[in-house]
This record gives sequence, structure tokens and C-alpha cells, in this order.
Amino acid sequence: MSDKSFIITVSVFFLSLFFMVGCAEKQQDEAQSEPSVISEEFRSASSVSQTRDQIARLRKDDIWWTVNGRDMAWNNKNLHRFMPTVNLYREGQVKTLNDATNPEIPAFKIETPEGPIAFEDFLSSDYTTNMAVVILHKGKIAYEAYPRQEPYEKPVFWSVAKVYASSIIAILEDRGEIDVSKSIDHYISELKGSAFEGVSIRNVLDMATGIECAEEYVDKESCYYRYSMSVGDGFYDESSPDNPYQLLASITPPRYAEQGTDYQYSGANTFLLSWLIEEVTGLPYQDAVSKEIWNKIGAESDGSFLAPRYGVPITHGGLLARPRDVARFGLLFTPSYKTVSDEKIISDRYINLIKSGGNERLFDRYRSLGRVNDEIKYPVYQWDMIYTNNDFYKSGWAGQGLLVNPDKDTVVVYTGYFNDDQSEMDMLPVLRGLMNSIYPDAD
Repeated sequence: MSDKSFIITVSVFFLSLFFMVGCAEKQQDEAQSEPSVISEEFRSASSVSQTRDQIARLRKDDIWWTVNGRDMAWNNKNLHRFMPTVNLYREGQVKTLNDATNPEIPAFKIETPEGPIAFEDFLSSDYTTNMAVVILHKGKIAYEAYPRQEPYEKPVFWSVAKVYASSIIAILEDRGEIDVSKSIDHYISELKGSAFEGVSIRNVLDMATGIECAEEYVDKESCYYRYSMSVGDGFYDESSPDNPYQLLASITPPRYAEQGTDYQYSGANTFLLSWLIEEVTGLPYQDAVSKEIWNKIGAESDGSFLAPRYGVPITHGGLLARPRDVARFGLLFTPSYKTVSDEKIISDRYINLIKSGGNERLFDRYRSLGRVNDEIKYPVYQWDMIYTNNDFYKSGWAGQGLLVNPDKDTVVVYTGYFNDDQSEMDMLPVLRGLMNSIYPDAD
């Protein structure tokens, strides 16, 4: 063999060796970035015939989502099959949620009308309509179950979506781009002369505008129903308002209380926040969520928002996502945020504000009616309830929820639906009882 041939042979050998080592390292990196597998066998979530049948069953004379039972269960998991959506884009490698199974959780006894049963058995029983639950402790999966859905499905989380808007507002606050003490019309000039002129952003965040626009799905002439028609949440036809921006800038609901003195839940407030985010960032709302949150948390999948009319997302309640990815969002509020993000997206300032900076007056009326107990401090920044043990809770209509405790470094995500007679047990007290028993104190 000539010297030249020898050199070529040796070069090819080392190039081949380098290639094989590189491939092996790449495969190892990809394996490490893959999410854990719940079930190795892929199962289709809905057959062709079932999909056709369920879509044919959708109400055409009223709001499609008002059905309960089996139809609601299918709808909640399959909105992308019959409803327009806008994307939340993921980016980069998946940030793996490692397993650290806690055997106490499935064995924990849940009190039912027929006596205590293990949590794992409870989830598959007729006492609940839970579709999925993910429990994280210190950034790892302590328990996970999918009794009525496939792990890959992206069910609707309804109003859990609201805390995405408030979180982006907090991010923009930290950058000095928004001052929540200013009125909303300071940033959105179209609101000057509207009912919302002079209302502080903080009171919009806290559902404390004092403007009569409570969630209402019966009176089609009410402030809220007209807003809901405009975004495609309420029942609408060709004559219904179809521009929520123009509607909220022109509608004239009365003021029922001084702003900052009383809590009145309204998705219209959330839409105002998403509009504010669009004004400040110059991005469509869903792209702002992608940029500030979704493409930074190592999500397993793209998410989406319902957008039935003209591509405008239902920002107050249209989030579709894998439960694990909602749990990744929850981790941003805990010391284990580094599990999913290379940067601290949710600041300590904001977390401390949630813990101790709420307006305690807002629940006075509800306390006097016996609807709020002393274990609940206040609502704040679109979170429904902040508890004295610093549980942060945001509900979703008909069986969804996000429960975060930064002190205990825990996150709970769940989703479900209503029975025909709404006889299912409420998952929030079940899960809070479980979490407070198994993780009673901050570590």
C-alpha cells in the first residue's frame, strides 16, 4: 500500500469513527430529552365514526359547550377537531420531567359517601369525572394518571387560561413596560370615553373594576353575553357583534361599586389584559404567550387557544394543552423553575405579591354571605383564591384546575367534565386534602 493510500485509509477510518461517536452522542442526547412514556401502545382517542357522530351532536340552537356528561367529555378533549384555534409554539429540546413517584399518593384515602377509598381507585370510580391529574414535587412527577384521556391529548383548560394573561402582565411590569397603577386607557387609547376609562390595570387584574359586567350566559343583551358573542364563546349568528375590541370600547354597562372594593368575576377583564399585552408588545396575544412563556418551558407539544371568530383567541378561557405542559407552566412559580426554564420567567417580586400583596377587601361581600372561609385570603391577578398556606389556585369551568404552592415546591394540574346531573365530587378539596396531608410543611 502506498503512503498516499495509507493516509486516505486512515483518514476514512477516523472520519467514520468520529461520525459513529457523534451519532451515538446525538442519540443519547435525544433520548435524554424525550418525555417519559405513559403508555408504549398508541391508542386513537376518537375513531372516524365517533368524531362524525359527536360533531353532528353539537348544539346548533344554543351554546355548544353547555352539554354535560359523555358529550362534554368528548368535546373537552376534541375541540381542535371542530373549532378554529391559534397556536402557542414550543421551541428547543423538551425539558424532561423526571419521575420521583410517591407511593403515599395513590394509597391516600379519599372520603366518599360510601366510605374511604384509595386515591388511585377514586380516580377511576364513578365519584369523579377526572380525565387527568399530574402532581409535581420539587420539579419531579410524584404522581400522574390519565383515567379518562390519553396522555398526548390536549384537553381544554377553560379559565385556567386567565393566569397566562396576568403572568405576562407581571413580566412586562418587571421590565418597566407597564405600570399597573395607571388606568387601562393610559395604554389603550380606544378605551377613553368608555366604561373602563379611569379603571386601574391592577383592578382589572383583580376582577375589581366595579363595572357591572359579570359572567352571564342567559341574558343575551347583557354586557358579558355581548362580549362572549363577539369572541365566539356565547351563541352567535351573523347579526351578533364580532369585534370584541370595538365592543368593549363602546359598551356602557353601569358602575355598581367603587373600583377596588368588590370582586366580580368576568372574562371581559381578561380580554382587556390580553388587548393591553398586544398594545405593549406589538404582537398578537397568542404570539406574546409563545414568546414569553411557551417556547421557554421545554414544552412537549404546541398548545393553542380557541379562536372561533376572525382568529381572535378566547383569552379568558380557551387554552388547549397537554396536562404536563400546564404543569411546566406551574413550575415557573416554584423554586424548581430551572427544571423547565433556563431563565427565571416569573419573578420573586410577583410571587411575593401573590402571597402577600392581595386586596383583602375584595371578598368581604362573599365572606358575609358565607361563600368564602377564613382559609382563603383573597383573589389576585386573575388567581381565584390564595390560601393562608400559600396555595395559589386557578379553576377552569367544569372540572379543571391549577394548584401551585411555591413554599412546598408543588404543582397540581387536573382536568375533567360534568356528569349529566353534576353529581361528581369536587376535585379541589380532594386534592388540597391529599397535598396538605402528604406535604404538610414547606421543605
